Amino acid sequence: MYPQTTRTTASRSRDRMSYDRTATHAVLDEAYHCALGFTVDGEPRVLPTLHVRSGDTLYLHGSTGSRPLLAARADGLPVCVAVTLLDGLVYGRSQFHHSANYRSVVAHGTAHLVTDQIEKADVLTALVEKVGTGRAADSRPPSRRELAETAVLALPLTEVSLRSRTGGVRDDPADLDLAHWAGVVPLRLTPGRPEPDAGVTAPLPAYLRPRRSPWHEPAVLGGAHVLLEPLDEAHTDELYAATADPEVWRYLSGSLPTGPGQLREVISAALADEHRVAWAQRCAATGAVVGSTSYYEIDPARRSVTIGHTMLGRPWWRTGINTEAKLLLLTRAFDELDAVRVVWHTDIRNERSQRAIERLGATREGVLRMHRLRPDGSWRDTVQYSMTVDEWPKAQVSLRERLRAQATSAR
Repeated sequence: MYPQTTRTTASRSRDRMSYDRTATHAVLDEAYHCALGFTVDGEPRVLPTLHVRSGDTLYLHGSTGSRPLLAARADGLPVCVAVTLLDGLVYGRSQFHHSANYRSVVAHGTAHLVTDQIEKADVLTALVEKVGTGRAADSRPPSRRELAETAVLALPLTEVSLRSRTGGVRDDPADLDLAHWAGVVPLRLTPGRPEPDAGVTAPLPAYLRPRRSPWHEPAVLGGAHVLLEPLDEAHTDELYAATADPEVWRYLSGSLPTGPGQLREVISAALADEHRVAWAQRCAATGAVVGSTSYYEIDPARRSVTIGHTMLGRPWWRTGINTEAKLLLLTRAFDELDAVRVVWHTDIRNERSQRAIERLGATREGVLRMHRLRPDGSWRDTVQYSMTVDEWPKAQVSLRERLRAQATSAR
């Protein structure tokens, strides 16, 4: 527990105050930024900045030319730091009882400039790691000039308080019968889909991918013929070169892209679909990107998934790549995710695809009439196939035998 002082003791709503060290540290670690308050020539100043905690020290990021950092060089700088997490908006029946749920830490003390170069480097690394574990090793470290232009303040956490509000509406009893909606709207900070900078060719790092259930995780899957890796906008140019063919796109749900830019939009839409997991297909022999495939209509509750949105460059048709890709996806579905059912959909006009699905060991279940809109505006009848977990053992043996036969004929 942190000791109470005159500056950390509340004058009202004392029941919301806490001095618990663990709870205080949790708020400081969850928040990405803070407000740094200080005085200059008797005038108040507040600066937003980044922070990171190590033990009972709060480190604050700044520039060597800023006024608070210059003032901290000598005897230190008296500061007040505030960190707030807004957890919800509270709607009361009366305007007076509208409120917010929050967790807020306030720390008082004297901050000192960090002059030890090892400590300073460690803090800057910790700041980078806070935005993504593994990011420090995945980015260029600061140069001598950049280090000289960057300053770090250290504030001992000795005079600290945590104030919070949780729970629901606290209307007056006389207002409970009023015909107004009342309740709480939860708020949370959630990252959006990362947007790569122009010219970036590196794939999206694992620490920037959203944490999902195993069903929604594009795990890397590899075999003798093909490697399935998470689809990324960085695959655009290679994927376009492999699939820019009217025959490849003939029965797909989108039109043939006129260039890499349009294909990038297709990939972006696939990555934004929370009910889809997309992979790029690489030829195991050459390392070239040759196509893509996906899980979609993912339903963990019913232990069912659909395989589709598959496109493969024509030079790789009738090779082991498509067969092995389906074997890898089926193995993950049945053996790793414990699925009981895998589904395929294909255009009723696409007889080549229907024969390919049947060779996998799937059973034709029927036709979904006027199921999807084609790029030309006509309605598509869709043939639906499925494979159940009871059929999987036999299908697996058959697929492995086909792959061995294809490997033998290719020699």
